Amino acid sequence: MGVTIILILFVAFLIGIPICFSLGLVSMGGVIAMDLPTMVVIQRMFTGADSFALVAIPLFILAGGLMFQGGMSKRLVNFSDALIGHFPSGLAMVSILACMFFAAITGSAIAATAAIGGLMIPLMEEKGYHREFSAPLLATAGSIGPIIPPSIPLLLYGVIANVSVAKLFIGGFVPGILMGLSLMILSYIIGKKRHYVGRETRAPFKEVLVCGRDAILALLTPIIIIGGIMSGIFTATESGAIAVAYSLFVGGAIYRELTFKKLYDLLIDTAKTTGVVLIVVAFASLFTWVLTINQLPQQVTALLSQVATNKIVLLIIINIILLIAGTFIDTVSALVIFAPLFLPLTAKFGIDPIHFGLILAVNLTIGMCTPPLGVCLFVSSGIAKISLKDMMKDLIPQLIALLIVLAIVTYLPQVVLWLPNLLVK
Repeated sequence: MGVTIILILFVAFLIGIPICFSLGLVSMGGVIAMDLPTMVVIQRMFTGADSFALVAIPLFILAGGLMFQGGMSKRLVNFSDALIGHFPSGLAMVSILACMFFAAITGSAIAATAAIGGLMIPLMEEKGYHREFSAPLLATAGSIGPIIPPSIPLLLYGVIANVSVAKLFIGGFVPGILMGLSLMILSYIIGKKRHYVGRETRAPFKEVLVCGRDAILALLTPIIIIGGIMSGIFTATESGAIAVAYSLFVGGAIYRELTFKKLYDLLIDTAKTTGVVLIVVAFASLFTWVLTINQLPQQVTALLSQVATNKIVLLIIINIILLIAGTFIDTVSALVIFAPLFLPLTAKFGIDPIHFGLILAVNLTIGMCTPPLGVCLFVSSGIAKISLKDMMKDLIPQLIALLIVLAIVTYLPQVVLWLPNLLVK
């Protein structure tokens, strides 16, 4: 029955039923088919969402909104421009660096794409950058958001796999930085060929200091969050509350750009987004339980064990499955579906669960900027007012750059594991 449930689920996806409802309907059908009491549905959904660690989700979502509305994104862009804006393709590199900074504050791909893209895409067009280049660039750069901590996908994976969220957060730095550097190198090469320019002259040291001073409070956010977790002052969950309090203070009392109207709207948006995420988590918990009852994880393990003769082949197969799934399933849904399926198999082959969590996160975030349903692409195309078809020529090499990083993360585990192993005991 487990295979049948999976097939019905993907049929539901393809005919356009929202993912959370697809998970719920298919799971309830499985419960009824197994002649189990329907009370199990409510029990498993409640159990799935009843986790203290998940309290961090609305907190990080709210903190990201507060930092965006509080003026931090604008200051990060100015600081990035002062640092590297004079290079060939300077504005493109500024956009990437600003997305990396913003990712370290919000952990959201959509927020980074919308916040930085809204500022940079019109500015890049004024300087002669083609929208067909800048729009996919902001989508791929924005996808770094869920990798650099704080990261909601890594937090969810930590809950599912019962592994250290602190190690996952620290481990996210290296792949996030590699993704940013790969896009910068590609942008530099393209900029040299197309004569894309940034600012005419290098920013004087005084301007760098002034812009750095304006952005320092924003840049301190990830240091406070990660430093507090590593030092044991607060947990990964509690760090969300610290981020909210800090962003409220900076945006309201220091930058003075937060208003009660903005705060009210942010609270409403946070409640809506959190509701969507937790409904997916609850239904996915029920779905995973139904699959487990039908021993599908064991069947998948047995099947792939026959096909995958070693760890390298197994990781190739997993990457292909996740890359395909990530193109039409949102990151949270794909994570809560595939993590329980693959964890027993990766454990059998001796793959570190922290390493697998980072592979999973990088895979699924690449899906956020991959057609046909890459959500970051729709955000950036809406800002640039161009179609996905127009973006494809420049999007493909950008995706190739990210896939190279995925290969490094997958097959050179020590590249991403040395930092969490060094800093977190």
